[in-house]
Amino acid sequence: QVQLVESGGGSVQAGGSLRLSCTASGSIFSPNTMGWYRQAPGKQRELVASISNSGTTNYADSVKGRITISRDNAKNTVYLQMNSLIHEDTAVYYCNYYFINRYFGKNEYWGQGTQVNVSS
Repeated sequence: QVQLVESGGGSVQAGGSLRLSCTASGSIFSPNTMGWYRQAPGKQRELVASISNSGTTNYADSVKGRITISRDNAKNTVYLQMNSLIHEDTAVYYCNYYFINRYFGKNEYWGQGTQVNVSS
């Protein structure tokens, strides 16, 4: 089992910045990918950004240039630096961790979610 603990959500005015953190603990396997998804009211959960433990990143088009994902493998922690926030970034942000087991396929875990509110 893997536990994900998130922190850093909150309220900010448009144009402001927030930094989210997520630390994984438990049975951590490599290689793995950690990332952030978000879900706004009435919308489906969507990928914001992800990063593998080798450093390969993937971003949603809507956040490119404003949001940066990074990780500290020694701490099993992933960060999401969000700058130039807009009202449309308002959502619950969920940390995600997964690895591929050669025998059992994808093993995926989710954090409890942290609220980000951006006022215009």
